[in-house]
Amino acid sequence: MSWRYSSITLSFVNHFLLDGWFRDLLCFSWNHRTLSGLEKIHKFLSHVVDGKSRLEYSSLRDFKVDDHTISAPSPFKLPGSQGIEGVQGAFTFSITNPAALERGFFRLVQDADKKWKALTLFTNMQDLVGHKESPPNQHSSYEDREITWEEDVDAKWCAIEVDPTVLIVGGGQSGLMCAARLRMLGIRALIIEKDARVGDCWRQRYAQTTYIPQGKLADFLESYAVNQELCVWLSSTITSIPIYESLSARWTVEVQHGDQKVILNPKHLILATGSGSPHIPTWSGMDEFQGALYHSNFHKDAEQFRGKRVIVVSVGNASGDICQDFVAHGAAEVTLVKRSATCVVSSAAMEKTRFRSLYPNSTPMEELDFRSNSMPLAFLLQLTKSDGIRHMKMLDQELHDGLRQAGFNLTWEVSPGSGEVGLEGFLYSRFGSGTSAFRLVSETGDIAINTQCLTLAVVKQGQDISHFDKDGITFKDGSELSADVIVLATGNEPIMKTARALLGKEITDQLLPPEVWGLDSEGELNQAYRPSGHPGLWFAVGPFGAARFFSKHLGLQILARELGIA
Repeated sequence: MSWRYSSITLSFVNHFLLDGWFRDLLCFSWNHRTLSGLEKIHKFLSHVVDGKSRLEYSSLRDFKVDDHTISAPSPFKLPGSQGIEGVQGAFTFSITNPAALERGFFRLVQDADKKWKALTLFTNMQDLVGHKESPPNQHSSYEDREITWEEDVDAKWCAIEVDPTVLIVGGGQSGLMCAARLRMLGIRALIIEKDARVGDCWRQRYAQTTYIPQGKLADFLESYAVNQELCVWLSSTITSIPIYESLSARWTVEVQHGDQKVILNPKHLILATGSGSPHIPTWSGMDEFQGALYHSNFHKDAEQFRGKRVIVVSVGNASGDICQDFVAHGAAEVTLVKRSATCVVSSAAMEKTRFRSLYPNSTPMEELDFRSNSMPLAFLLQLTKSDGIRHMKMLDQELHDGLRQAGFNLTWEVSPGSGEVGLEGFLYSRFGSGTSAFRLVSETGDIAINTQCLTLAVVKQGQDISHFDKDGITFKDGSELSADVIVLATGNEPIMKTARALLGKEITDQLLPPEVWGLDSEGELNQAYRPSGHPGLWFAVGPFGAARFFSKHLGLQILARELGIA
């Protein structure tokens, strides 16, 4: 029997609502788990570990209500017409197996009998005892030391380069944050980055970032790598499929580093390669087109095409920015070709409904990340389906009316009939597939610009492309469009396709499930920052918030394996 009946476990579970939620990150297992309903929660906690139920084996103790932070007990009310309200708060505790410091967050509501029960409970590993994070010592004096800071860092880098415990492929935000977490846990991590500078993944792309200019963001990433004393090999790539040796539990990885080929033997390989390479569909006649034809990833600016006729073939987020760029720089005609509908949300609406409430400026980011991630993702989407999206659409009514008048088809469903989930649903389901099909547009003051852009541009919606010719595009309904420039804003390849090209079929066939990102059956992110199904292989993907929070969980899992306790 893989589970064990226990009165302690039963008593614990009975403190939940019948449809309550339990999210656990590394406290009761070395994985990310979300359980909904008493039966699933009880089965999870009753799983036998060394002859005891999982709950008893962990040996929880030292409970203390966290009443000195923003997460001290307080009333709450969830958005929506259901009127769910109660008391929420954080607490700390420890466990014995493994010896770790933990933190939790509860949301209690009254049931039909007026008894307080858990609507949601979140348990989260903070640190392994004796292995707290140690940030770079940036404030101590080097005056009495025999070596300079530069010499100190160089010595650390030499030790990493000779024998990295972890090799991170990709020096964007996810790779950098994972390396910083590992460094603070005392684990040697080497990053290899294909670009010539840290931050070039942002610096060399065209994107209208809403809150911070992309160049400034790129420079921040570069300075972050310096301040965190991260060892990064630039202009470096993997040249052949890595080989994993199960007996030694190490990888053999051949890296082209500048003009040298280097063989590395890390224990762990983290793929932080972003959202995949450009997806470039093929149509007959593409080689006959006599104008400029390129993918949106390679769009720099539209000034060189002033006075030209432009077609933007779109599936997702980049197309609106690029159309606006062409309109602003005096293109003679801009036509946006879209086959399917898109979810469009203004940053003003997100500010009012999400960012302002979840991330107020006065609270430390670490505390806000903890509280935000205490909400099970599947429950969050359930709330959005029930009523949350209605309020979001009301805030954006002017924007949506303008887009519809311009011929833009809108949707809030990831798939027809699945329920309206809005931007979060598209983010969690589509990011890993390479096609976002959602768009976050600028603040309220810029709504006129966005609608004007798509009014000046012609939106051709719902028609499939038949073929290209020397003058432009012919559609399956027989209509034609002539152009001097065609931009394929057709998204990126799925993350798993990039992984398969790098790792080979034999390794990627062992991954469970065979996809990265998206939500699993419990509502946790597939593969991201959790066991992949192949030993020593990890994935670090997603936006800044995901990397900022989950990079520590990935670091703790690798540390536990190095300590022999996982």
